[in-house]
Amino acid sequence: MTAALEMRGITKQFPGVKALDEVSFSVRKGEVHALCGENGAGKSTLMKVLSGLYPHGTYEGEIVVGGVTKQFGKIKDAEEAGIAIIYQELALVKDLSIGENLFLGKEPARFGIINWEHVFKESERWLKEVGLSDVNPEQLTGGLGIGKQQQVEIAKALSKNANILILDEPTAALTEQEVDILLDILREFKKRGVTCIYISHKLNEVFAIADTVTVLRDGQTVGTYPVSELNEDKVISLMVGRELKERFPRIEANPGDVVLKVSDYTVMNPDRPGKKIIDNMNFELRKGEILGIAGLMGAGRTELVMSLFGAYPGEASGNVEIEGKRVTIRNTQQAIKAGLALVSEDRKKYGLMLGMDVKSNISIASLQSISSGGVLRHNEEILAGNEYMRTLRVKANSVETIVGTLSGGNQQKVVLGKWLMTNPKVLILDEPTRGIDVGAKFEIYNIMNDLLRQGVSIIMVSSELPELLGMSHRIIVISEGKQAGHFTAEGATQEMIMTAATGGKAV
Repeated sequence: MTAALEMRGITKQFPGVKALDEVSFSVRKGEVHALCGENGAGKSTLMKVLSGLYPHGTYEGEIVVGGVTKQFGKIKDAEEAGIAIIYQELALVKDLSIGENLFLGKEPARFGIINWEHVFKESERWLKEVGLSDVNPEQLTGGLGIGKQQQVEIAKALSKNANILILDEPTAALTEQEVDILLDILREFKKRGVTCIYISHKLNEVFAIADTVTVLRDGQTVGTYPVSELNEDKVISLMVGRELKERFPRIEANPGDVVLKVSDYTVMNPDRPGKKIIDNMNFELRKGEILGIAGLMGAGRTELVMSLFGAYPGEASGNVEIEGKRVTIRNTQQAIKAGLALVSEDRKKYGLMLGMDVKSNISIASLQSISSGGVLRHNEEILAGNEYMRTLRVKANSVETIVGTLSGGNQQKVVLGKWLMTNPKVLILDEPTRGIDVGAKFEIYNIMNDLLRQGVSIIMVSSELPELLGMSHRIIVISEGKQAGHFTAEGATQEMIMTAATGGKAV
């Protein structure tokens, strides 16, 4: 049987870097083919070659679609060959209607007048294809949730007659229910003969949906395997080139005195007067421990930690004590002064200045300590940047490297460096490993352990229950803004946490 797609000996170089080195893989018609590898392994570069973003002539090797060699000079050439790519960052115009988004750039028009009746009628057909038959194509795209926007993006790809669909980290911002919907859509596509290339760090999704897995490492093909011959540990070993003996290297708890005590803590919803987004929260954090915070998306986890850090607009009441002393925190400057640091869930929006270099990002929260009379002491900034690059093992050419060019795992390390430079007593990590590969996750976990040994206490918010159970010493569960459970990690299971998170009776 002729393969739906073959990429043969693809080599792609950038100045000083060989991003792809003789990469080859083959995809059968109607299969879901997962592409796995650490950040920087070459997955996205390979897909940019396939989608025409990197045109023919800028790489070596062959692309063969349905047995025919193709040379794509631009993205439209790839689309005309039936290839469409959906990136993690959705390419929808939020202020346009769904129908306008579906037909953007290919509007049916005569004498310069767009046939809107045709646009919206055809949009209804494509929306039905992705399970959105109840959605009006005339409504603004920005009014949809992220999950439905993802479905619109898929409908847009199908409307271009795509029969090879590339999904790059498609579930990074989706809820568990939205993930299930997406996977069901892909299963239906598979029945119809649509070929999917699925890129994800979430191996549970890979094993739930994929037929075949190709692993890349350091820009080279490690191998292609039927999913039936693999398990998660084997995939991780292939990705990182070594066996990770323990995916969650939690160190034994040796809790000391109470560092942070939160009592009767309530946070109001700034958009809905009179409504509480956090209702009467009570917990303690001890020196040398990791306190996990679990809960469904929208339960109030992020609002709680942002409020404690003075970064949430909702009015807060209750008591917060740090090392036995009551503190009032109304802004981030007061939080930093009190000894708190927050690595936010959206590092690109809130944690980093992507257009600036590593040293500037690391020093930005500590400028007072390396300035005199309002003048920055540049040598100290460089020394600090180099020190945190070394201790956190940031892979970058120098402290002058622009942060936006780093992989997700290395960007996360830069954010950690920024907050560690403030010498916090309490480090709050909100989804610390979201969007980074298993090798980088393991490094982040080891950094957390090093911080515990240095006396830093950690609060970790995570949607990944294995991560919470694997790294936390205690876990509290939030359900609809209220504390719904409190567990020791050794005595908890995923089922117990989910029962509490969904409003069931916690033990």
